[in-house]
Amino acid sequence: MEEIVNKVANSALEVFDLEDYYPTGTRAQIDISQWLLEGFLLKEKDFREHLKNHDWTQYQDQFVAINCSTDAIVPAWASILVAIQVAPFAKKVVNGNIEDLDAALYEEILAKIDYSVYANKAIIIKGCSRKPVPMRAYVLAAHNLQPFARSIMYGEACSAVPLYKAKK
Repeated sequence: MEEIVNKVANSALEVFDLEDYYPTGTRAQIDISQWLLEGFLLKEKDFREHLKNHDWTQYQDQFVAINCSTDAIVPAWASILVAIQVAPFAKKVVNGNIEDLDAALYEEILAKIDYSVYANKAIIIKGCSRKPVPMRAYVLAAHNLQPFARSIMYGEACSAVPLYKAKK
């Protein structure tokens, strides 16, 4: 009987797993519709009063996304004002939902990586993750790896989809 050889483990593939870079910390979402009249109408005086009375300390050391869950037409300054209120407590504040927040966190993290260590290597961007890695992070990782990699694939080593191969 022939010995079973794990060709994947013996290959020169370098796995780039975005889950390894997942920023730990609590995420919170502030829905400004809670401070709008019937969730749709912003009355400036009432809005400012709600912000003044809100307990911002609950966002201490958290990553915060600010959005409006209703179809209200909200002036730009409203989200900015909320951001200013929460900024002294939060680690990071973005306009958008939790996925936008995660994408912004990944943008910061991926910008600090030295991709030259992947020069002339076959890279597989690991596709399955147990953590919520946004699609924008995968696109950014591929973009940052491309100038260095010999090839880029996506998925798992046993069933990877080829994405890029450098010209010889």
